Amino acid sequence: MSRTITISPVTRIEGHAKITIQLDDAGTVVDARFHVNEFRGFEKFCEGRLMWEMGGITSRICGICPTSHLITSAKAGDAILAVEIPETAEKLRRLITLAQWIQSHTLSFFHLSSPDFLLGFDSDPARRNIFGLIEHDREFARRGIRLRKFGQEIIEVLGSRRIHTPWAVAGGVREPFDRSKRDYLLGWIPEARETARLALDTLKSIHTRFEHEIPNFGNFRSLHVGLVDREGGLEYYGGTLRVMDGAGNIIADRLDPKDYREHFGEATESWSYLKFPYYKPLGYQQGMYRVGPLARLNICDHIGTPLAELERKEFKAIAGDAGVVNNSFYFHYARLIELLFAVEQAELLLTDESILGTHVRSRAMINRDHGVGASEAPRGTLFHDYEVNQDGVLQKVDLVIATAQNNLAMNKTVQQLAMRYLDGTEISEGLLNRIEAGIRCFDPCLSCSTHAIGAMPLRVQLLGPGGRIIAERTR
Repeated sequence: MSRTITISPVTRIEGHAKITIQLDDAGTVVDARFHVNEFRGFEKFCEGRLMWEMGGITSRICGICPTSHLITSAKAGDAILAVEIPETAEKLRRLITLAQWIQSHTLSFFHLSSPDFLLGFDSDPARRNIFGLIEHDREFARRGIRLRKFGQEIIEVLGSRRIHTPWAVAGGVREPFDRSKRDYLLGWIPEARETARLALDTLKSIHTRFEHEIPNFGNFRSLHVGLVDREGGLEYYGGTLRVMDGAGNIIADRLDPKDYREHFGEATESWSYLKFPYYKPLGYQQGMYRVGPLARLNICDHIGTPLAELERKEFKAIAGDAGVVNNSFYFHYARLIELLFAVEQAELLLTDESILGTHVRSRAMINRDHGVGASEAPRGTLFHDYEVNQDGVLQKVDLVIATAQNNLAMNKTVQQLAMRYLDGTEISEGLLNRIEAGIRCFDPCLSCSTHAIGAMPLRVQLLGPGGRIIAERTR
């Protein structure tokens, strides 16, 4: 008699989802799926709105990464206005994008994932959280809280609020940067850099501790996609798209982000509201790709800051002759290298006098009926695609979210972990948490889908034919 195990919701991620694991008569895993059971409505209800409103609307897609949507929306607006924004405005946008990376990457490691590593996958779930982490190592937890605050401080100093700031607009930003505020933020840099190094050192010790478990966390070949600069370096705001295969071969390069539709498609499945993007030349399923920290560190030739570049070289050594790191567990490692880079790069921008310029906005009317904005959100490449009429009223909106682009890979990771750890004879807390931890490698932001109402307990059900509940466990 076949059975289905349901994990709902998946915990310590941004948003709500569930995992179902299908067992055969012998209790062997035959399939596993990551379901996003929230409806995404932003693309439709944005139709009929003015293009000028999109920064304010789309930044409210998510309370975790509003700045990424704000900047990408503003870039789509730049394209519709057909303007080149002032140099100072671009540098300010770059700075706030780095701030988003800092606060989000810090949240992912210190708050969401480190409880697994420092307290153990099999530890009590009532303690396996940020509060248990504070009890275990108060100073480590405090440093994480402080580093995330630094990222949020940059956002607030630039945009007047930490979330949903209306600061970036089509054509640039609303107001210039103040010297005293710049000096205030520079005062944070030494502490931020030290904490980023602490996080990396902690993770490297974790690699040794979990060396026998790491190979099971989404270890498979896929494509890797992201932005690189003109020299092939790590990029986060501009640049062009690069596609690398799982053997380290660059199969497409210098793709213009505005032409993303020519290269990437979006499939749908009846069992999830989250779309399944894929690389068109290889087709659905075979065109599975990953975006985000792991992909960005795989595809880039170098990182433009010294400390992060040294870490990148050490990271790439993991791949050996393969030339590419395909294990999803190393998203954590790549994420912390990016965190160090973001702190270093933020310091470079803050010490650049041109960032204090007063010309921060180019003004124009609607000059094109179509515009695409792209940037690297913390979780990967983000696209905003707008079609407008001559009055700037939106006719069509397409938002391609980084988490969606990782959807095929997340499902494969869940399946791999279920096959490794679940044999159908015992449903232990540790086994279920390892499957959830596979999803947390990607740091999915399902808040970019919608919001949930009411209590969301973890519920695991074994279902027989006809949906009859054989066993149930909740927490």
